[in-house]
Amino acid sequence: MAKFSQIKQFIYQKIESGDWPENHPVSSENALANQFAVSRMTARRALQELADEGLVIRTQGSGTFVAPIKSQTSFMAIRNIADEVRSRGHRYRAKVHTLREETANAHVAAALNIETGAAVFHSVVSHYEDELPVQVEERFVNPQLVPDYLRQDFSKVTPHEYLCVVSPLTEASHQIEAVLPSPTLCHWLILDKPEPCLRIIRRTWSSEGVVTFATLTHPGSRFQLGGHLTFNGLSNTTKE
Repeated sequence: MAKFSQIKQFIYQKIESGDWPENHPVSSENALANQFAVSRMTARRALQELADEGLVIRTQGSGTFVAPIKSQTSFMAIRNIADEVRSRGHRYRAKVHTLREETANAHVAAALNIETGAAVFHSVVSHYEDELPVQVEERFVNPQLVPDYLRQDFSKVTPHEYLCVVSPLTEASHQIEAVLPSPTLCHWLILDKPEPCLRIIRRTWSSEGVVTFATLTHPGSRFQLGGHLTFNGLSNTTKE
């Protein structure tokens, strides 16, 4: 593991274990450089990447502190939301609202590359961080590729975890938009009144075809997107 990654892992563990709660001071660049026998520039890179990810806040003249916990994910990666919540030292739980077989309308059928009116599996799950939901996940699944989807208990394992085992991801696409939630979404997200929400629309493929079409809705006051890119040369490119 690269030295800067070791520093990041050390700080992740301190935050996850609760040793460093919200607003706790983080070791300085000099202290980390001495602890890990690296240059100050390497320590600075680790702290800057953590700041880019939203886990720490760096203030000129004051130092670096553990950021107030606000749900965050990366738009460049697909991670299990349960792991994200637990990595912040918080409790994760899920509430299943819908889990059933339906017939695909034209929009869902086009997204899954199946015939309109064909059978499709439909799930809606609220994902909680401590006592508040941070995401409502609505997912349509191709039953030909994941025939046992409806037999799962998604209060114990997330759809993402299950799908990664039975139909490993080979490709994904994202669309990101700002929306105002419907009354039903307000209820599921426990919002007293509508507030701007961030919605990620995602399609995922396995080697056999399109597996799922999902809509992930997050309340803006509890969520942010972040990421960090490292460029090794002018020819580097990134893609979803």
